[in-house]
Amino acid sequence: MFVAEIGDITRFARPQQLASWAGLTPKHHESDTTVHRGRITKQGSRLVRWAAVEAVQRVPAHTRLRQTRDRVGERRGVRNIGIVAAARELTTLVFYGLRDHHIRCLPARAA
Repeated sequence: MFVAEIGDITRFARPQQLASWAGLTPKHHESDTTVHRGRITKQGSRLVRWAAVEAVQRVPAHTRLRQTRDRVGERRGVRNIGIVAAARELTTLVFYGLRDHHIRCLPARAA
């Protein structure tokens, strides 16, 4: 679903741009020195956002995405915030996977 919906990955220079396009970044309101961050924008591809959230909800316990989801959810007190944070991290991994055809930021397994 990611490949079909994203299409040509070269139109995104950074993984943050892909996450913003998918609508997984928080709203940003700024006036002088006051900054307010809101809910996620939900602008962009509804299918990529849905696929990322669904994928993160079914990850095994020993994975990096599951640890991120649980850690952020416990810290913020809301499980859904952790799910969105992990979905955004998943879109980063998808970006590197589509661009480089392998994911360099994952640690190598110990033999």
